[in-house]
Amino acid sequence: MNDRRTRTAVVTAALSGLLCTLPTAPAHAASAIPGGWESDALGLSSAHQLDQGEGVIVAVLDSGVVADHPALKGRVTTGPDYFDDGLDWQSPEWGVHGTNMASDVLKVAPKAKILSVRVLNDEEEKGDGSVERRQGTSPVASGVYYAVDHGADVISLSLGTGEVANFADSAEVAVIGYAVSHGVPVLAAAGNSGGRLNETAFPPGYAGVIAVAATNQGGGHAEFSTVHTYNEVAAPGVDITSAKNTGGLESIQGTSPATALASGVVALMLSQNPKLTPAQVRAILTSTARHPQGGGNALLGYGQINAPAAVKAAASPLDDKTVPVKYEGKKHFATPVGTPRTTHPPMEQEVWLTGLGAAGVGLLMLIGGLFLALRGRRRAASGVTGMAPPPGQF
Repeated sequence: MNDRRTRTAVVTAALSGLLCTLPTAPAHAASAIPGGWESDALGLSSAHQLDQGEGVIVAVLDSGVVADHPALKGRVTTGPDYFDDGLDWQSPEWGVHGTNMASDVLKVAPKAKILSVRVLNDEEEKGDGSVERRQGTSPVASGVYYAVDHGADVISLSLGTGEVANFADSAEVAVIGYAVSHGVPVLAAAGNSGGRLNETAFPPGYAGVIAVAATNQGGGHAEFSTVHTYNEVAAPGVDITSAKNTGGLESIQGTSPATALASGVVALMLSQNPKLTPAQVRAILTSTARHPQGGGNALLGYGQINAPAAVKAAASPLDDKTVPVKYEGKKHFATPVGTPRTTHPPMEQEVWLTGLGAAGVGLLMLIGGLFLALRGRRRAASGVTGMAPPPGQF
Protein backbone atom coordinates (compact mmCIF):
# COMPACT_ATOMS: atom_id res chain seq x y z
CA MET A 1 0.00 0.00 0.00
CA ASN A 2 1.48 3.33 -1.01
CA ASP A 3 1.74 6.38 1.24
CA ARG A 4 -1.48 7.98 -0.03
CA ARG A 5 -3.47 4.80 0.65
CA THR A 6 -1.86 4.57 4.09
CA ARG A 7 -2.96 8.14 4.87
CA THR A 8 -6.43 7.24 3.64
CA ALA A 9 -6.61 4.33 6.06
CA VAL A 10 -5.51 6.55 8.95
CA VAL A 11 -8.06 9.25 8.07
CA THR A 12 -10.81 6.65 7.74
CA ALA A 13 -9.95 5.12 11.10
CA ALA A 14 -9.95 8.53 12.77
CA LEU A 15 -13.28 9.51 11.24
CA SER A 16 -14.93 6.23 12.20
CA GLY A 17 -14.68 7.23 15.84
CA LEU A 18 -16.71 10.35 15.13
CA LEU A 19 -19.43 8.73 13.04
CA CYS A 20 -22.37 6.53 13.94
CA THR A 21 -21.56 3.41 11.97
CA LEU A 22 -23.99 0.88 10.60
CA PRO A 23 -24.01 -2.66 12.00
CA THR A 24 -21.39 -4.86 10.43
CA ALA A 25 -22.80 -6.11 7.16
CA PRO A 26 -22.54 -9.78 6.23
CA ALA A 27 -20.51 -10.79 3.22
CA HIS A 28 -22.05 -9.70 -0.08
CA ALA A 29 -24.59 -7.46 1.69
CA ALA A 30 -26.84 -5.44 -0.54
CA SER A 31 -26.90 -1.65 -0.66
CA ALA A 32 -29.41 0.24 1.47
CA ILE A 33 -30.78 1.70 -1.77
CA PRO A 34 -32.83 -0.83 -3.75
CA GLY A 35 -31.33 -1.68 -7.10
CA GLY A 36 -33.35 -1.47 -10.28
CA TRP A 37 -32.52 -2.33 -13.85
CA GLU A 38 -29.17 -0.57 -13.45
CA SER A 39 -27.97 -3.28 -11.05
CA ASP A 40 -28.49 -5.97 -13.68
CA ALA A 41 -27.09 -3.78 -16.45
CA LEU A 42 -23.84 -3.22 -14.53
CA GLY A 43 -23.67 -6.79 -13.22
CA LEU A 44 -23.59 -5.70 -9.57
CA SER A 45 -24.63 -9.06 -8.14
CA SER A 46 -21.50 -10.68 -9.59
CA ALA A 47 -19.32 -7.67 -8.82
CA HIS A 48 -20.35 -7.70 -5.14
CA GLN A 49 -19.15 -11.28 -4.88
CA LEU A 50 -15.69 -9.91 -5.63
CA ASP A 51 -15.67 -6.60 -3.74
CA GLN A 52 -17.93 -3.98 -2.15
CA GLY A 53 -15.63 -0.99 -1.92
CA GLU A 54 -14.39 -1.38 1.66
CA GLY A 55 -11.64 1.07 2.61
CA VAL A 56 -12.30 3.43 -0.33
CA ILE A 57 -13.36 7.08 -0.01
CA VAL A 58 -15.37 8.58 -2.87
CA ALA A 59 -15.46 12.38 -2.90
CA VAL A 60 -18.82 13.67 -4.12
CA LEU A 61 -18.38 17.30 -5.15
CA ASP A 62 -21.92 18.55 -5.45
CA SER A 63 -24.66 20.49 -3.65
CA GLY A 64 -24.06 18.77 -0.31
CA VAL A 65 -25.17 15.41 1.10
CA VAL A 66 -27.72 14.90 3.88
CA ALA A 67 -25.60 12.61 6.01
CA ASP A 68 -28.35 11.39 8.33
CA HIS A 69 -30.54 9.97 5.57
CA PRO A 70 -31.29 6.36 6.62
CA ALA A 71 -29.66 5.02 3.46
CA LEU A 72 -26.48 7.02 4.05
CA LYS A 73 -26.15 7.23 7.82
CA GLY A 74 -22.67 6.35 9.01
CA ARG A 75 -21.21 6.44 5.51
CA VAL A 76 -20.77 10.19 4.95
CA THR A 77 -18.17 12.70 6.12
CA THR A 78 -19.06 16.33 5.43
CA GLY A 79 -16.29 18.62 4.24
CA PRO A 80 -16.33 22.39 3.71
CA ASP A 81 -18.93 24.40 1.83
CA TYR A 82 -17.04 26.24 -0.90
CA PHE A 83 -20.21 27.60 -2.45
CA ASP A 84 -21.02 29.41 0.80
CA ASP A 85 -24.44 30.85 -0.02
CA GLY A 86 -25.79 30.78 3.52
CA LEU A 87 -27.80 27.57 3.23
CA ASP A 88 -27.26 24.67 5.64
CA TRP A 89 -28.20 21.00 5.69
CA GLN A 90 -31.49 21.73 7.47
CA SER A 91 -32.82 23.65 4.47
CA PRO A 92 -35.00 21.64 2.03
CA GLU A 93 -33.11 23.40 -0.78
CA TRP A 94 -29.78 22.02 0.44
CA GLY A 95 -28.29 18.78 -0.85
CA VAL A 96 -31.00 17.74 -3.30
CA HIS A 97 -28.68 16.66 -6.11
CA GLY A 98 -25.74 15.72 -3.90
CA THR A 99 -27.79 13.33 -1.76
CA ASN A 100 -29.00 11.62 -4.93
CA MET A 101 -25.42 11.18 -6.11
CA ALA A 102 -24.03 9.86 -2.83
CA SER A 103 -26.71 7.17 -2.69
CA ASP A 104 -25.98 6.11 -6.25
CA VAL A 105 -22.29 5.67 -5.42
CA LEU A 106 -23.15 3.54 -2.39
CA LYS A 107 -25.61 1.46 -4.39
CA VAL A 108 -22.62 0.18 -6.34
CA ALA A 109 -20.04 0.25 -3.54
CA PRO A 110 -22.03 -0.28 -0.29
CA LYS A 111 -18.95 -0.50 1.93
CA ALA A 112 -17.26 2.62 0.59
CA LYS A 113 -17.31 5.97 2.39
CA ILE A 114 -18.48 9.31 0.98
CA LEU A 115 -16.62 12.59 1.43
CA SER A 116 -19.10 15.37 0.66
CA VAL A 117 -17.75 18.74 -0.47
CA ARG A 118 -20.28 21.40 -1.44
CA VAL A 119 -19.31 23.27 -4.62
CA LEU A 120 -22.68 24.29 -6.11
CA ASN A 121 -26.22 25.30 -5.25
CA ASP A 122 -29.17 23.18 -6.37
CA GLU A 123 -30.92 26.32 -7.61
CA GLU A 124 -28.12 26.81 -10.11
CA GLU A 125 -28.28 23.21 -11.25
CA LYS A 126 -29.71 23.39 -14.76
CA GLY A 127 -32.12 21.00 -16.39
CA ASP A 128 -29.29 19.90 -18.67
CA GLY A 129 -27.06 18.99 -15.72
CA SER A 130 -24.89 22.08 -15.90
CA VAL A 131 -24.14 24.69 -13.29
CA GLU A 132 -23.38 28.38 -13.62
CA ARG A 133 -19.83 29.44 -12.82
CA ARG A 134 -19.18 32.07 -10.16
CA GLN A 135 -16.70 34.88 -10.46
CA GLY A 136 -13.38 34.46 -8.70
CA THR A 137 -11.86 31.24 -7.40
CA SER A 138 -13.65 28.16 -8.69
CA PRO A 139 -15.46 26.24 -5.92
CA VAL A 140 -14.84 23.09 -7.97
CA ALA A 141 -11.07 23.66 -7.94
CA SER A 142 -11.10 24.30 -4.19
CA GLY A 143 -13.18 21.18 -3.67
CA VAL A 144 -10.84 18.95 -5.67
CA TYR A 145 -7.79 20.19 -3.74
CA TYR A 146 -9.59 19.51 -0.46
CA ALA A 147 -10.68 16.04 -1.54
CA VAL A 148 -7.21 14.99 -2.65
CA ASP A 149 -5.59 16.36 0.52
CA HIS A 150 -8.15 14.63 2.76
CA GLY A 151 -7.86 11.08 1.58
CA ALA A 152 -10.21 10.77 -1.40
CA ASP A 153 -9.48 7.77 -3.60
CA VAL A 154 -11.80 8.79 -6.44
CA ILE A 155 -13.57 12.07 -7.24
CA SER A 156 -17.08 12.16 -8.72
CA LEU A 157 -18.19 15.34 -10.53
CA SER A 158 -21.81 15.21 -11.67
CA LEU A 159 -21.71 18.81 -12.90
CA GLY A 160 -20.51 20.91 -15.80
CA THR A 161 -20.69 24.18 -17.71
CA GLY A 162 -23.75 25.23 -19.67
CA GLU A 163 -24.37 24.97 -23.39
CA VAL A 164 -23.42 28.50 -24.36
CA ALA A 165 -20.65 29.86 -22.14
CA ASN A 166 -18.35 26.87 -22.20
CA PHE A 167 -14.84 27.71 -21.13
CA ALA A 168 -11.87 26.07 -19.50
CA ASP A 169 -10.94 27.41 -16.07
CA SER A 170 -7.16 27.55 -15.61
CA ALA A 171 -7.51 26.77 -11.90
CA GLU A 172 -9.56 23.68 -12.71
CA VAL A 173 -7.07 22.57 -15.35
CA ALA A 174 -4.34 22.74 -12.73
CA VAL A 175 -6.33 20.94 -10.05
CA ILE A 176 -7.25 18.05 -12.35
CA GLY A 177 -3.53 17.58 -12.92
CA TYR A 178 -3.01 17.75 -9.17
CA ALA A 179 -5.54 14.99 -8.56
CA VAL A 180 -4.28 12.68 -11.28
CA SER A 181 -0.63 13.19 -10.31
CA HIS A 182 -1.59 12.18 -6.76
CA GLY A 183 -3.17 8.97 -8.02
CA VAL A 184 -6.83 10.03 -7.74
CA PRO A 185 -9.09 9.24 -10.73
CA VAL A 186 -11.62 11.96 -11.61
CA LEU A 187 -14.95 11.14 -13.30
CA ALA A 188 -17.35 13.76 -14.70
CA ALA A 189 -20.79 13.75 -16.30
CA ALA A 190 -20.91 14.23 -20.07
CA GLY A 191 -23.98 16.50 -19.79
CA ASN A 192 -27.66 16.31 -20.69
CA SER A 193 -27.81 18.30 -23.93
CA GLY A 194 -28.17 15.35 -26.31
CA GLY A 195 -26.98 16.40 -29.75
CA ARG A 196 -27.72 20.11 -29.26
CA LEU A 197 -24.83 22.56 -29.01
CA ASN A 198 -22.59 19.68 -27.98
CA GLU A 199 -19.42 21.72 -27.88
CA THR A 200 -16.60 21.03 -25.48
CA ALA A 201 -17.91 21.16 -21.90
CA PHE A 202 -16.02 21.18 -18.65
CA PRO A 203 -15.06 19.38 -16.46
CA PRO A 204 -15.68 16.30 -18.67
CA GLY A 205 -13.62 17.90 -21.44
CA TYR A 206 -10.49 18.34 -19.33
CA ALA A 207 -7.55 16.09 -20.13
CA GLY A 208 -7.24 13.43 -17.44
CA VAL A 209 -10.97 13.34 -16.64
CA ILE A 210 -13.04 10.24 -17.45
CA ALA A 211 -16.20 11.50 -19.18
CA VAL A 212 -19.30 9.37 -18.52
CA ALA A 213 -22.30 9.18 -20.86
CA ALA A 214 -25.70 7.68 -20.02
CA THR A 215 -27.48 4.60 -21.34
CA ASN A 216 -31.16 3.71 -21.43
CA GLN A 217 -32.78 0.48 -20.27
CA GLY A 218 -32.00 -1.17 -23.58
CA GLY A 219 -28.30 -0.43 -23.21
CA GLY A 220 -28.35 2.20 -25.93
CA HIS A 221 -27.66 5.91 -25.87
CA ALA A 222 -30.02 7.85 -23.60
CA GLU A 223 -31.48 10.59 -25.78
CA PHE A 224 -30.48 13.37 -23.37
CA SER A 225 -26.86 12.25 -22.99
CA THR A 226 -24.55 14.78 -24.63
CA VAL A 227 -22.67 13.57 -27.68
CA HIS A 228 -18.92 14.14 -27.30
CA THR A 229 -15.92 12.64 -29.05
CA TYR A 230 -14.18 12.49 -25.67
CA ASN A 231 -16.90 10.38 -23.99
CA GLU A 232 -15.05 7.35 -22.67
CA VAL A 233 -17.56 5.05 -20.99
CA ALA A 234 -21.28 4.96 -20.23
CA ALA A 235 -23.49 3.83 -17.35
CA PRO A 236 -27.25 3.62 -16.72
CA GLY A 237 -28.89 7.03 -16.45
CA VAL A 238 -32.66 6.53 -16.79
CA ASP A 239 -35.10 5.92 -13.90
CA ILE A 240 -32.41 5.52 -11.24
CA THR A 241 -33.81 5.12 -7.70
CA SER A 242 -31.91 7.49 -5.41
CA ALA A 243 -32.05 8.91 -1.88
CA LYS A 244 -34.08 12.10 -1.49
CA ASN A 245 -32.62 14.88 0.66
CA THR A 246 -35.86 15.26 2.65
CA GLY A 247 -36.13 11.52 3.24
CA GLY A 248 -37.31 8.56 1.25
CA LEU A 249 -36.45 7.77 -2.34
CA GLU A 250 -37.09 9.23 -5.78
CA SER A 251 -36.45 8.31 -9.39
CA ILE A 252 -34.00 10.50 -11.32
CA GLN A 253 -32.25 10.50 -14.67
CA GLY A 254 -29.25 12.10 -16.34
CA THR A 255 -25.55 11.66 -16.87
CA SER A 256 -25.24 12.71 -13.21
CA PRO A 257 -26.43 9.37 -11.78
CA ALA A 258 -24.52 7.59 -14.54
CA THR A 259 -21.32 9.24 -13.27
CA ALA A 260 -22.08 8.39 -9.65
CA LEU A 261 -22.68 4.74 -10.57
CA ALA A 262 -19.45 4.69 -12.57
CA SER A 263 -17.58 6.20 -9.62
CA GLY A 264 -18.96 3.38 -7.48
CA VAL A 265 -17.49 0.85 -9.91
CA VAL A 266 -14.11 2.60 -9.65
CA ALA A 267 -14.42 2.30 -5.85
CA LEU A 268 -14.85 -1.47 -6.23
CA MET A 269 -11.77 -1.58 -8.45
CA LEU A 270 -9.65 0.42 -6.00
CA SER A 271 -10.79 -1.71 -3.09
CA GLN A 272 -9.69 -4.76 -5.06
CA ASN A 273 -6.35 -3.13 -5.92
CA PRO A 274 -5.44 0.12 -4.06
CA LYS A 275 -2.36 0.56 -6.23
CA LEU A 276 -4.28 1.25 -9.44
CA THR A 277 -3.27 4.48 -11.13
CA PRO A 278 -5.77 6.77 -12.90
CA ALA A 279 -4.38 5.60 -16.25
CA GLN A 280 -4.94 1.96 -15.29
CA VAL A 281 -8.47 2.73 -14.11
CA ARG A 282 -9.23 4.38 -17.44
CA ALA A 283 -7.69 1.51 -19.43
CA ILE A 284 -9.61 -1.15 -17.48
CA LEU A 285 -12.96 0.63 -17.75
CA THR A 286 -12.64 1.14 -21.49
CA SER A 287 -11.22 -2.30 -22.30
CA THR A 288 -13.77 -4.29 -20.27
CA ALA A 289 -16.84 -2.22 -21.23
CA ARG A 290 -19.53 -3.69 -23.46
CA HIS A 291 -18.31 -2.09 -26.65
CA PRO A 292 -20.79 -0.69 -29.16
CA GLN A 293 -20.53 -1.64 -32.81
CA GLY A 294 -17.23 -0.40 -34.15
CA GLY A 295 -15.56 -0.50 -30.75
CA GLY A 296 -16.44 3.04 -29.68
CA ASN A 297 -18.36 6.15 -30.68
CA ALA A 298 -19.26 9.66 -29.57
CA LEU A 299 -22.56 8.46 -28.08
CA LEU A 300 -21.31 5.88 -25.58
CA GLY A 301 -17.55 6.12 -25.66
CA TYR A 302 -16.22 2.57 -25.37
CA GLY A 303 -19.58 1.36 -24.11
CA GLN A 304 -21.52 0.55 -20.97
CA ILE A 305 -19.40 -0.39 -17.95
CA ASN A 306 -19.14 -4.07 -17.06
CA ALA A 307 -18.58 -3.99 -13.28
CA PRO A 308 -17.52 -7.61 -12.59
CA ALA A 309 -15.15 -7.63 -15.56
CA ALA A 310 -13.61 -4.33 -14.41
CA VAL A 311 -13.14 -5.57 -10.84
CA LYS A 312 -11.54 -8.81 -12.04
CA ALA A 313 -9.18 -6.92 -14.34
CA ALA A 314 -8.24 -4.58 -11.49
CA ALA A 315 -6.58 -7.46 -9.65
CA SER A 316 -3.90 -7.85 -12.33
CA PRO A 317 -3.68 -4.71 -14.49
CA LEU A 318 -1.20 -4.00 -17.22
CA ASP A 319 1.78 -1.91 -16.15
CA ASP A 320 1.23 1.84 -16.23
CA LYS A 321 4.06 3.33 -18.24
CA THR A 322 2.66 6.84 -18.31
CA VAL A 323 4.71 9.50 -16.57
CA PRO A 324 4.25 13.28 -16.26
CA VAL A 325 6.52 15.17 -18.64
CA LYS A 326 7.46 18.79 -18.14
CA TYR A 327 6.99 20.97 -21.22
CA GLU A 328 10.38 22.31 -22.21
CA GLY A 329 9.30 24.80 -24.86
CA LYS A 330 10.10 22.62 -27.85
CA LYS A 331 8.82 23.51 -31.31
CA HIS A 332 6.19 20.81 -31.26
CA PHE A 333 4.02 19.45 -28.47
CA ALA A 334 4.67 15.81 -29.29
CA THR A 335 5.66 13.32 -31.96
CA PRO A 336 4.60 11.79 -34.24
CA VAL A 337 1.74 14.29 -34.52
CA GLY A 338 4.14 17.17 -34.85
CA THR A 339 1.56 19.92 -34.44
CA PRO A 340 3.34 23.29 -34.16
CA ARG A 341 2.66 25.32 -31.03
CA THR A 342 1.62 28.44 -32.92
CA THR A 343 -0.23 27.16 -35.98
CA HIS A 344 -3.09 24.83 -36.69
CA PRO A 345 -2.94 22.02 -39.26
CA PRO A 346 -4.47 22.95 -42.64
CA MET A 347 -8.22 22.50 -42.99
CA GLU A 348 -9.47 19.64 -45.13
CA GLN A 349 -10.27 20.84 -48.64
CA GLU A 350 -13.92 19.74 -48.43
CA VAL A 351 -14.46 21.67 -45.21
CA TRP A 352 -12.68 24.71 -46.64
CA LEU A 353 -14.80 24.71 -49.80
CA THR A 354 -17.99 24.33 -47.77
CA GLY A 355 -17.04 27.32 -45.65
CA LEU A 356 -16.14 29.36 -48.73
CA GLY A 357 -19.50 28.54 -50.33
CA ALA A 358 -21.37 29.57 -47.19
CA ALA A 359 -19.42 32.83 -47.07
CA GLY A 360 -20.29 33.51 -50.73
CA VAL A 361 -24.01 32.97 -50.10
CA GLY A 362 -23.84 35.31 -47.12
CA LEU A 363 -22.11 37.99 -49.19
CA LEU A 364 -24.77 37.77 -51.91
CA MET A 365 -27.54 38.09 -49.30
CA LEU A 366 -25.83 41.15 -47.85
CA ILE A 367 -25.54 42.82 -51.27
CA GLY A 368 -29.20 42.00 -52.00
CA GLY A 369 -30.29 43.52 -48.69
CA LEU A 370 -28.36 46.72 -49.39
CA PHE A 371 -29.89 46.96 -52.86
CA LEU A 372 -33.43 46.63 -51.50
CA ALA A 373 -32.74 49.23 -48.81
CA LEU A 374 -31.43 51.73 -51.35
CA ARG A 375 -34.41 51.10 -53.62
CA GLY A 376 -36.79 51.74 -50.71
CA ARG A 377 -35.12 55.05 -49.94
CA ARG A 378 -35.41 56.17 -53.56
CA ARG A 379 -39.12 55.32 -53.64
CA ALA A 380 -39.68 57.23 -50.38
CA ALA A 381 -37.84 60.23 -51.76
CA SER A 382 -40.08 60.25 -54.84
CA GLY A 383 -43.25 60.17 -52.69
CA VAL A 384 -44.20 56.53 -53.45
CA THR A 385 -45.25 54.61 -50.34
CA GLY A 386 -46.68 51.19 -49.68
CA MET A 387 -49.97 50.29 -48.04
CA ALA A 388 -49.94 50.37 -44.24
CA PRO A 389 -50.50 46.94 -42.62
CA PRO A 390 -53.84 46.30 -40.91
CA PRO A 391 -53.87 46.82 -37.12
CA GLY A 392 -52.28 43.93 -35.20
CA GLN A 393 -50.15 42.67 -38.11
CA PHE A 394 -46.50 43.28 -38.72
